[in-house]
Amino acid sequence: MKRVSIKDVAREAGVSATTVSYVLNRTPSETISSETTQRVLEAARKLNYVPNLNARSLSSRKSNLIGVLIPQTEPGKELMFSNPFYGELLSSIEYHARQNGYHLLLSGTQEDQDYVNIARNRGVDGIIIVGTYPGRNLEALKAIDAPIVLVDSYVKDTSFHTIGIEDREGARIATEYLIRMGHRDIAFISGSLREHGVNSKRYQGYCDALQAAGIPLDEQAIYSGTVDYEYGIEAAYEYMRRGQKQTAAFVTADVISMGLIKGALEQNLRIPEDVSIVSFDDVYLAQMSYPSLTTIHQNIPEKGAMAVQLILDAVQSGRKEHTECILPLRLIERDSVKRRGGDA
Repeated sequence: MKRVSIKDVAREAGVSATTVSYVLNRTPSETISSETTQRVLEAARKLNYVPNLNARSLSSRKSNLIGVLIPQTEPGKELMFSNPFYGELLSSIEYHARQNGYHLLLSGTQEDQDYVNIARNRGVDGIIIVGTYPGRNLEALKAIDAPIVLVDSYVKDTSFHTIGIEDREGARIATEYLIRMGHRDIAFISGSLREHGVNSKRYQGYCDALQAAGIPLDEQAIYSGTVDYEYGIEAAYEYMRRGQKQTAAFVTADVISMGLIKGALEQNLRIPEDVSIVSFDDVYLAQMSYPSLTTIHQNIPEKGAMAVQLILDAVQSGRKEHTECILPLRLIERDSVKRRGGDA
């Protein structure tokens, strides 16, 4: 879709481009009649004109800006920087963008916020969206003439480049490890379980492992809240209220696991002696927690580097072919799991 310019608005309103600029920028030194002002504003509304806040170079038509959108999928939660996963991912994106002469524009959007207006307002050369879901916002983005990379999103649409991991497989590996360590009563602790979401895929992997081992699914072993440290603490207290049945837990994010350890210690529960934990992500704090976390490692910096490279390749080549990148996973054994019925 062609971007509406000041000249287009001027033509529609029957005035000069300079007059349109004066009206839209509310230039105080210029006196424009109310009739002309109204005509210009109506023309701008009719054509859905959105000003380019970055004033792209006329010669290259590039802003050297990459937009990063992180939809707020859990209302009221400050997800971006309270979860170290986002800090590591954004650090990598920023570093690789900067090394190639680009800068970032970061937006933590409400889930129902219009992605298209954000992208148009800033005139970005490419867009990276982290953890979004299918919906009208993504459909509308197809009109943007810029490459779009979806990170950790189960959106099946070849209009977008995608980077992710096999979340279901990673969860299966984590749960099978706990089973091999002698655990049969295994809790699942997660953020919200939503269709097409990362947590739902990890729940499926947890169920796969239980089924393969002949362990029945216990609904009382499922804990679902928000992806943050505070929910981990809350989950530990809920575990006590439910009767301390499970001897182990698969937790879908390290940040939740760290809160779970804190909540357990507040109630004199020992990790891993009383409850073993296998987590997911392997953020840098996972090895610093006490005990250090046994966790599924994903290469978070590589996700950021690949997202930037996909944008750069598309901008430089002009090609729009869909690219799908799946990064490998592996289990990192540390100190948060104890063998059931024997020495660790």
